[in-house]
Amino acid sequence: MRIILDTDPGIDDSLAILFLAAQPDMELVAVGSVHGNVPAPTAADNALRVLDIAGLHDVPVAVGAHRPLAQELRTTEFVHGADGLGGQAGPPARRRPISISAAEQIVQLARANPGELTLLALGPLTNVALALLLEPRLPELLRSVTVLGGALGVPGNVTTHAEANMWHDPEAADLVFDAGFENLTLVSLDVTETARADEAWMAALAEVATPRAQFASALLKHYADFYSRMFGFRTCTIHDPLAAALLQDPALAQYKDVVVTVELRGTHTRGQLISDWRAIVDDSDIESKAGQGRTPVRAAVSVNTEAFLTRLFEALK
Repeated sequence: MRIILDTDPGIDDSLAILFLAAQPDMELVAVGSVHGNVPAPTAADNALRVLDIAGLHDVPVAVGAHRPLAQELRTTEFVHGADGLGGQAGPPARRRPISISAAEQIVQLARANPGELTLLALGPLTNVALALLLEPRLPELLRSVTVLGGALGVPGNVTTHAEANMWHDPEAADLVFDAGFENLTLVSLDVTETARADEAWMAALAEVATPRAQFASALLKHYADFYSRMFGFRTCTIHDPLAAALLQDPALAQYKDVVVTVELRGTHTRGQLISDWRAIVDDSDIESKAGQGRTPVRAAVSVNTEAFLTRLFEALK
């Protein structure tokens, strides 16, 4: 599988890169950065650093959107650290980002490889929305898309209703869900909030002496400090690697097809992912259903967390 990665490293984004790099059946073709956990230029620098640690020295990295489509820039260094890597960024990467933007990179690669590339979007969807504006045929050109984001039946993690990637750019997300992708998988908080590493798992990883495992363990220490303050015990939620793992092996989860839209105007609900799970007996009022006419996404609704954590552990070793 050949992958374009759109991401905002970020601790768990970095773990996802390490996971992908360890899979012999997955080829990382290119990476684009986006605002989110940190500003887009910092995210690009972090992607280059992590790619170097993973031994992927030739994967191009493009700087993406510096801000959302229709709101101010907001980043979350309070979760990921001032450098986005929990203080583990270290010296600058040996390479620099390429000259074109992340959206242009997506379009160029999709046009050059029609039907061959999978897009894995782990951050706000600004770059993907811009790519759609540049190339409306993108849903036909990409093999598939996997999106990390949203909360269907659970609370948000930034507001009571909104998940981070949707909240950072609701307009972009809604544009993407309205684009007509026939093969779009959604990995939301409904499953990622069940993908938590406990203290024993993190301690076992810390005992592995490889550079990759030691880097991952250092990242997780900062991450777990944040989550431990939230939950009162040692744990952390590993969002992004779960999306990468489900891309590699969809059988790790159960799914339901659902039409989704993003709330853009609500005073307290902006960025909320809206879906209609009702069984409608009388479809005479079908036009009132949220997102009527949109292509459904395949939403993960449950996941084999134990199998996922085992695979992630092996990849980080």
